Amino acid sequence: MRKIVFKFPLLLLFAFILLLAACGGSNEEADSEGKKSADSQNSSENSDLAAWGKEINEQFSGEEINLAFASHPSTDSFQQMTKDFEKLTGIKVRWEVMEQTYLKNKQLMDFTSKTGTYDVLMVDNFWGDEYVTKKVIEPLDSYLEDESLTPEWFNYEDIVPAYRNGFTKFDGKTYGIPTAGETRFIGYRTDLFEKYDKEPPKTMAEFKELAEFFNGKEDDLYGVSMRAQRGIHFASGLMSVLYNFSDGFFDQETGEILMDDPKTVEALQFYVDMLKLAPPDVASYTHEEALSAFMSGKSAMWLDATAIAPQILDPEKSSIADNVAFVPTPEGPAGRASALAGWSMAIPETSKKKEAAWAFIVYMNSEAMSELYMANGGVPVRTSQFEAAGDGEKLNPIILEALEDANALVERGISWVPPSPNLGQILDRVGYYGSMALSDEISVEEASIKAQKEIEDIGID
Repeated sequence: MRKIVFKFPLLLLFAFILLLAACGGSNEEADSEGKKSADSQNSSENSDLAAWGKEINEQFSGEEINLAFASHPSTDSFQQMTKDFEKLTGIKVRWEVMEQTYLKNKQLMDFTSKTGTYDVLMVDNFWGDEYVTKKVIEPLDSYLEDESLTPEWFNYEDIVPAYRNGFTKFDGKTYGIPTAGETRFIGYRTDLFEKYDKEPPKTMAEFKELAEFFNGKEDDLYGVSMRAQRGIHFASGLMSVLYNFSDGFFDQETGEILMDDPKTVEALQFYVDMLKLAPPDVASYTHEEALSAFMSGKSAMWLDATAIAPQILDPEKSSIADNVAFVPTPEGPAGRASALAGWSMAIPETSKKKEAAWAFIVYMNSEAMSELYMANGGVPVRTSQFEAAGDGEKLNPIILEALEDANALVERGISWVPPSPNLGQILDRVGYYGSMALSDEISVEEASIKAQKEIEDIGID
């Protein structure tokens, strides 16, 4: 088993307060009214950038690179920037954007068939260990160290250390460039909490009590909204509370499977009980449907990624924009815990246009283009972006608290994303049986036992 160790002292969290934006995508190049163009960013006029663009144009003009990306705010921003990249470099960009489950399947199918369709992959850090072990993606250190390929204005060191070293490095090698990062927390409707004189939850017990209180309190109102679609989405949602009860699906030091451990069973029972206080169609919810239910006012609370929280505050998208606040994930029997997750750009081993692909990655993720990236709704991963963020008053302090909880999990010696090349299969099986328990096909105890057996058969390494 490849063990990934995350190290970022608590004090460093104050150096990069996170305003994170998790969804919607399009295969069309977006050029919507009101979006900023590269002409408005001083760095686009920088002579070094222009000189680099000229050199890239001379080498790769007319080449086409193919991208496999997830529907995500960062993707939306990169698409806004594509037209200017193409104009500068002469490289044509062909986008394929899809929901993340389909994305992984398509990326792996391209790898196993050795067709080399894609040149740049958007990779969830949940997939990192598997992709590295199977050699789906290649190390990027040689690109980063080559000044002719990576100009100074890219500024790799400006990327937040937790992201730069946390979920894109394996065995000391770099396999991706972070594009978006997140933790998880609770959103709650302040109008309802004030109306009924309630305080936001500080413990898991209070979280459940509040969900029970609000469930059915008013017409078409439910207690909470969370992920529950059968398979990986259910398991990912479960992980939002899992470490507040237990050490996870398996012991990350010894590899012992812990699905039938009483603490893990307690976590699964809690999650199933909470989902029964959600809208009746919750069994179909990914993060997108869970978010939509909350933004439409169907639920009093929501627990999910900080990366998608800005949409809740957008009055054009959310009916509760003026009546919402946030708190960290509540403390559980095992203490405080929260997520550390995100996305990166990587180059597949099978790509036939790797240097053109790297040029795209450099441009889109550079410090030189970061102001434009953020102006178009991107998700910050750079220290300079976090320091410049001026519209996160409602989110930044709570995200900071959530990151302190994420650090508490690290101090317990646990990586929030379990390090295993078989993680996708493990999550699928946990989520499959968890969903069966939600629909009362089997009990939570039975679900835990069945998942235990399947994970033992799959193996951790």
